[in-house]
Amino acid sequence: MNDGVNGVALGVFIFFFLAVTVLGFLAARWRRADNEQSLDEWGLGGRSFGTWVTWFLLGGDLYTAYTFVAVPAAVYAAGAAGFFAVPYTILVYPLIFTFLPRLWSVSHKHGYVTTSDFVRGRFGSKGLSLAVAVTGILATMPYIALQLVGIQAVLDVMGVGGSASSNWFVKDLPLLIAFAVLAAYTYSSGLRAPALIAFVKDGLIYIVITVAIIYIPIKLGGFDDIFSAAGAKFKAAGAGGLVPAPAGQWTYATLALGSALALFMYPHSITATLSSKSRNVIRRNTTILPLYSLMLGLLALLGFMAIAAGVKVTNGQLAIPQLFENMFPDWFAGVAFAAIGIGALVPAAIMSIAAANLFTRNIYKDFIKPDATPAQETKVSKIVSLLVKVGALAFVLTMDKTVAINFQLLGGIWILQTFPSLVGGLFTRWPHRWALLTGWAAGMIYGTLAAYGVASPTQDHFGGSSKEIPGIGEIGYIGLTAFVLNVVVTVVLTFALKAFKAPEGVDETSPADYTADAGDPGVEVELPPATAGAAH
Repeated sequence: MNDGVNGVALGVFIFFFLAVTVLGFLAARWRRADNEQSLDEWGLGGRSFGTWVTWFLLGGDLYTAYTFVAVPAAVYAAGAAGFFAVPYTILVYPLIFTFLPRLWSVSHKHGYVTTSDFVRGRFGSKGLSLAVAVTGILATMPYIALQLVGIQAVLDVMGVGGSASSNWFVKDLPLLIAFAVLAAYTYSSGLRAPALIAFVKDGLIYIVITVAIIYIPIKLGGFDDIFSAAGAKFKAAGAGGLVPAPAGQWTYATLALGSALALFMYPHSITATLSSKSRNVIRRNTTILPLYSLMLGLLALLGFMAIAAGVKVTNGQLAIPQLFENMFPDWFAGVAFAAIGIGALVPAAIMSIAAANLFTRNIYKDFIKPDATPAQETKVSKIVSLLVKVGALAFVLTMDKTVAINFQLLGGIWILQTFPSLVGGLFTRWPHRWALLTGWAAGMIYGTLAAYGVASPTQDHFGGSSKEIPGIGEIGYIGLTAFVLNVVVTVVLTFALKAFKAPEGVDETSPADYTADAGDPGVEVELPPATAGAAH
């Protein structure tokens, strides 16, 4: 790692950071509707985004700074096992094509803002709705923290903050500034801020990846030399490799499948989805989002390039920022660092909004103030979005980064347990609400305890997300095992509860709601952007 501050790279980074900050505040006036004081407006952008805005928003939401840093870092450390993120993003799009349009339709028809809104309406159970909401908030918090870890990694490589200073205030000041800016424009502009900034973020990432995949191999002698160097490293280490070892293939497959099932259970994924203006926008997006998977595959190759370039770091999360620092001219390294930094701001903003919406609609309104007005809901969501970011910042500043990463893996285990209630509920109401709640609890308890028992070189507990699958003897993803347990408990208990004629909740939806589109009878088209003469 270079000593001192890379002034040119830092200058370019600051330029782009200031540019997106201005965009974040201007977004409050972008496509603004007459009725601003509602969660539909602040938390879902008026449900008015078209195909391209939704595509950039979902891409900015799902492909985060953590993805940019951690996926190639995993390849750098473990070889092809780190590529699991590529097949899981391929698996997820046919899956979401089947259920996201249905979720959009029923949510639009009934004014649902969160997944917990839908679960409560479908199964008539505030308890089940609360379980889904709490799980979403818990799983999102460490995910937000990891976006800040991504920013910190870039600052560290540029020689600003991070490990560059022994003074805690100087060390963390740049991150505190970035956090304050993020919090301010999210509070002001809501979902419109990350939607607008996503255009810049994705444009920068595509430019950086295109240049990196051409320029760096030329400097390193071509892909043959890159793969040879990576293969030699893993062969010498006796672990990992260009192909996962037989003992790791179950882990690879179950982690890819479990991650695919979990990705669109995260609240921020659903928030971006519900912001679109029609179900056809969702269907079109599921067909063009795989372009991001192509980018992710190329991005993962940077891990092998870092090996071939001789990058040596004690923290694997710094491998790719350090590769950019070593291989690119200073000015373009600044562009690459800006892509990672802005790649953290977009998802962090959406995640904090999604977590705030869950608290407001499914905890505050359901259990604390049932008669809350739309304006009061919006005010509470804004405040909670700030508190969520403060919690994530405290997480980053006080805990070891490996702890943050492993807690995010735990978040994936947790959020997968909401799949039966959400996706299952979109197609059938056969599972009993009490069975779903018990299955969720079984999956959560097993997943948490199993993950607690996993050690790593840096910690005794929560050191990873894979463990032996009971009854099979292979090492697999804990989240998928917990999910199977969840489903089995739900099915068995549903048969038992129905046999005893246990009372079921009231379903406020109807079959036609799941295919409704904007403009259909009984389905309101969202308010258009305000006219020039409208008063605000």
